[in-house]
Amino acid sequence: MATKALFNTVVNWFIRQRIDQIQNFMDHPIETQKGILFSQLFHAEDTEYGKAYGFNSISSYQDFKNKVPIVTYEDFEPFIERARQGHKDVSWPGYIKHFAKSSGTTNAKSKFIPISTESLEYCHMKAGKDMVSIYANNHPENQLFTNKNLRLGGSSELHADFNTKFGDLSAILIDNLPFWVEITTTPSKKVSLMSEWESKLKAITSEVKNEDVGSILGVPSWMLVLLQRVLKETGSGSVSELWPNLEVFFHGGISFKPYKDQYRQIIGKKINYYEIYNASEGFFGIQDRSDSDEMLLMLDYGIFYEFIPMDQFHFSNPKVVSLEDVEVGKNYAMVITTNGGLWRYLIGDTVVFTSINPFRIKITGRTKHYINAFGEELMITNVESALSKACEVTGASITDFTGAPVFMKENEGGAHEWIFEFSHHPDDLDRFTDAFDLHLKTINSDYEAKRYNNLTLRRPIVHIAKPDLFYQWLESKGKLGGQNKVPRLSNDREYIDPLLELNR
Repeated sequence: MATKALFNTVVNWFIRQRIDQIQNFMDHPIETQKGILFSQLFHAEDTEYGKAYGFNSISSYQDFKNKVPIVTYEDFEPFIERARQGHKDVSWPGYIKHFAKSSGTTNAKSKFIPISTESLEYCHMKAGKDMVSIYANNHPENQLFTNKNLRLGGSSELHADFNTKFGDLSAILIDNLPFWVEITTTPSKKVSLMSEWESKLKAITSEVKNEDVGSILGVPSWMLVLLQRVLKETGSGSVSELWPNLEVFFHGGISFKPYKDQYRQIIGKKINYYEIYNASEGFFGIQDRSDSDEMLLMLDYGIFYEFIPMDQFHFSNPKVVSLEDVEVGKNYAMVITTNGGLWRYLIGDTVVFTSINPFRIKITGRTKHYINAFGEELMITNVESALSKACEVTGASITDFTGAPVFMKENEGGAHEWIFEFSHHPDDLDRFTDAFDLHLKTINSDYEAKRYNNLTLRRPIVHIAKPDLFYQWLESKGKLGGQNKVPRLSNDREYIDPLLELNR
C-alpha cells in the first residue's frame, strides 16, 4: 500500500507540471494558434498536398484561406487512399503507418483517418495525459494512481492493409501506450483489443469485477451497459458498493445529459464527471473545471482551428473565421488542420463558444444531424433540453432516442416522429409528449412558429421502444461498442424507419 501511495504521489507531481504550459496557451491563444498554422505549413510544404496548394508561398492566414480549400472526407479521400497504399509525403511528411477506422459517410462505408507519429504523440497521447493533469490539479487529494482506471474502447482489433495498420482509434492508442499506463489500467491489453463485442464484454466483466477501480473512461451509453453487466454478475447493489474508491468518470463521444440521472442511481454516491471532446481526427477539448461542463479548447496539440457560422454553412462561399474572430453564443461548424495531414477538414461537428477568455466550448451537434424539414431549425441541444424537462415533469428516464420528420401530405401538416427507449417510463405518455412539445416551443421560436395552430407541424408523434431496441439495431449492423450510436436527429427517415420496423 505504501508503494502505491508513493507511486501516486510521484505520478501526480509529474503530470501536474503540464499545468503551466496549459496556462500559457490560455494566456496567449492567438499567438499559439498562429505558431501552429505556420509550423504545419513549413513541415508539409514538400508533400504532394503542399506543392499542389503552394504552402511555401503562404505568409498570412488570409493567404491560407485563399489558397487551400475546405474539404470533406469525400473530397480528401483520394489523398488518404494514396497514403494507405504506402505512398510517402502525401499530405504529411513521411509514411503514415496507422489509420483510425471511423464511422461511415455518405459515399464510403468507413472513413480511414490518418494517424501520423506526430498526431499520435502530440495530440492523442498528450491529451490523455492532460485529461489526468487537469483533474489532478483540481483535486490534489486524488488517488487516481493508487487504484485502477477502467477503460472501455470499441472493437479494437488492428488489421494490416497494404503496408499500414487500421482499426479503432482506441486500438491504436492501446497498442502504443507506455508501460506505466498499462500498470494502472484495466482491463488488460489482450482483452481491450478483442474485436467481438459480446465476448469482449464478458471478458472485461470477468477482469474488472475484482479490481479496485478509482476512475472510469468511455462513452456513457456503452459504459452504462458494462456497469449494469458487472453489477448483475457480482450481485452488488451499486457501483460504489463494488468500487468504494471510484472518484471520477471521464466521458465523451455523446452528450452526457440524458444519462446523468441513470449514473447517479447506478453509482450510488457522488463522484466527479469530466467531459472530453475527442475523435479519430483529433482531441479538441477537456473540461477544466469541476463545477462546469464547458470544455477548454486545447490549443497546442498541433491543430489549427477555423469556424463557419452555421447560419452561413450551406452558402456556396460561407464566411470562415479563425479563433480570433469567434463570438460567444454563436453556433459554428468546426474546420481543422492537423498534424495528421488533414488540411481545412470539415469534421462535421458544431460547437458554441461559452467563453473567449479563455476559449471554452460546448458541442451542439453535427452538421448533418438536425431536423429542418419545415424551417424549424431543430438542433440536438434543443431536444435534450426539452427531454430533460419532460422527464422531470413525468418522472421518466431515457436510455436512447432518435427523431425524424414526417413529411406533409395533401391535406395534412408535417410532424416530428420520435422513438424513445425509457429506463423509467413516464407516468403519462401524453403528458410527457405535451411537456416535450411545450418546452421546444419555449426555447426554439422557429419550431414555435411552425407549430402555430398545427398548420405546418402537428403535435409530435411518440413511440415507446421495446427494451434494447437500439442495442439490437446496432448489433444487426455490427456496430456495438466504442462511439457507435444511432444519430439522435436526422433530416430524413434513414434511421427511424428501420427502428420502427424492428419495434413492431
